[in-house]
This record gives sequence, C-alpha cells and structure tokens, in this order.
Amino acid sequence: MSQAASVWLVIVVAFVAANLPFVLDRQLLAVIPLKEPKPLGVRLAELVAWYFLVGGLGLALEQRAGQIASQRWEFYAITAALFLTLAFPGFVWRYLLKRRHG
Repeated sequence: MSQAASVWLVIVVAFVAANLPFVLDRQLLAVIPLKEPKPLGVRLAELVAWYFLVGGLGLALEQRAGQIASQRWEFYAITAALFLTLAFPGFVWRYLLKRRHG
C-alpha cells in the first residue's frame, strides 16, 4: 500500500470510528450489545477508545512503511482535536437534529 493510500485509509477509518459512538445507540464499541441506550458519558469514553484504536492503526501503518517518527504532545493534541472535529456530524445527528416520532 502506498503512503498516500495509508494516509487516506487512516482518515476514512477515523471519520467512521469518530461517528460510531453517536450512530450506534445500543452497541458498545460496535461489538457489545446493550439493552439501554448509551448515556453521553459512555459515548465520550467510547470516543476516546476509538481514538486510541485508530491511532494504533496509524502506528501500524507507519511501522509497515518504515521507521516510526517520534511524536511530542503537540501531535497528540492536534490529532485529538481532529478526531473530535470528525465526530461532529455524529454528535449533531444524535443530539441537535429534531426528529419526528410517530
């Protein structure tokens, strides 16, 4: 896989993963079924878990491409902010859109 394809793969996976906590109402980490809808706190904890899982994918792809570059705190602050930005459509869909019932 080329380096450009790896970058786009991580971006697409990050977008999907960032929105999963808000789209899947009764599944934890898209695997564990729940009986009740998730509260916001659980969704945010799941968002953090997805951030680390996507980061692990990025790290694996970087390792496969060659030497891993060292990162400082600025890198993690920027990627966390980007991940939260990617989660915005799911948050809007879950909490800000008015839905008609019935």
